[in-house]
Amino acid sequence: MLLAGDEWARYFTSFTRSAFRLETLPVYTMPDEEEELRGFLAGELPPEGYHYGWLDTVATAAAEGRPVQRVRVLRRPLSDYIRYEFAYGYDYNVPAGEDIRIADITDHDPDLPCEDWWLFDEATVVRMLYRPDGTQIGRELVEDPDLDQYVKWRDQALAASVPYGEYPH
Repeated sequence: MLLAGDEWARYFTSFTRSAFRLETLPVYTMPDEEEELRGFLAGELPPEGYHYGWLDTVATAAAEGRPVQRVRVLRRPLSDYIRYEFAYGYDYNVPAGEDIRIADITDHDPDLPCEDWWLFDEATVVRMLYRPDGTQIGRELVEDPDLDQYVKWRDQALAASVPYGEYPH
């Protein structure tokens, strides 16, 4: 079942215990980021007071004791997109309350899946679907997922990662 709009957004307000994201692609081609990415590549940094809606979602969840975690899998050298993602995303997400960790697999392979997904409350899995160029084409609710496997992958990703603030970039 594909998820979009309010139906997809509801997952971020209705989870009760935890939300976890595995993020694996070297680039995400998001139309609403194109202008910022061009500016970043030209040397621009986020403007004073920079803010976006995800920060409110994360801050609300954190204040309610509902952790949002993300493991960003990457290889060096960092892609331009990942450097942008750090400067325009993670540098703001972490202070808002998101627990972001970096799994640098340049020199080792922790045997993680090569796909992006969310795990909500260790009960619901949503696969993020992308074209090879990183363009998102959908979000799929996984029917009858092997939850033990997804929890194992989450735990492997967490064990293979360091907190964002400790990753040299």
